[in-house]
Amino acid sequence: MSHAVVVGVDGSEASWAAAEWAAREAERSGRPLCMLHVGAQEEFAPTEPDEAVEPLPQAVLAVRDHIAGVLPGLELTCRHVPGNPAYALAAAGWRDSLPVVGSRGTGGFAGLLVGSTALRTAARAHCPVVLVRAGSEGQGAAGGDVLVGLDSARPCGELLSFAFAEAAARGATLRALESRTYQSGPYVTEGPVDQREIRDALAEAELTRLRDTLAPWREKHPEVRVEAEVTAWPAGRALVEASRGAALTVVGRRTSGLHAAAPWLGGVAHAVLHHAHGPVAVVPHD
Repeated sequence: MSHAVVVGVDGSEASWAAAEWAAREAERSGRPLCMLHVGAQEEFAPTEPDEAVEPLPQAVLAVRDHIAGVLPGLELTCRHVPGNPAYALAAAGWRDSLPVVGSRGTGGFAGLLVGSTALRTAARAHCPVVLVRAGSEGQGAAGGDVLVGLDSARPCGELLSFAFAEAAARGATLRALESRTYQSGPYVTEGPVDQREIRDALAEAELTRLRDTLAPWREKHPEVRVEAEVTAWPAGRALVEASRGAALTVVGRRTSGLHAAAPWLGGVAHAVLHHAHGPVAVVPHD
């Protein structure tokens, strides 16, 4: 499965959406697609010793046959792996693979969109994981931007590397979004400066810092058009709203520090995974 796009399938509507997204990603990037069904194999075993039946449920075979019919030139494998789905899918990324997982739900802030398998996979994997949900917006906006949430005070090379590479590969604009909360004042200065003017200056300084953070990566990828934005909205809410027009939303997950002993997504990533309007890539970083 080295350099493959690996997608978990179980025949559900969410896994259909994930498989279709993964197949297009594999075709676009020239990589093979590996479809994994994870779970107990006994229930799919042949009833007779000499019965030639594939150890996969019919719903999974239907997904495989659909993808093979739509993209006949795609290198495609489909197999069963015994064990825990989250562990198996997370482990699939060890050798430069891209795991893709389907998430459930219908959208909006009223309901949670991600099941336990998808969350655990994203929290445990040592590589970027893409979560795709079923629904009209689940595949991402056609020709949309690559959206990345950043904290310029703690720039992350892994996150920026993945986001720029995705934007370059798609020929898309990279939209870098950072959330900053400003104090309402009053601000004390030595001169007669208007309070709004001070706040505008602080906002411009934050935007300059964000652009400085992006500068080395823009030099590495001069072909990528970059838009930087600093917002006063909370990070999770800002990214969810911005995801409406994005082909892919990219967020980070810290693997060191207070929560290094146990899988942990973080508040912003958790909010985006549950409420985003398109595919979300979770990138682990130190």
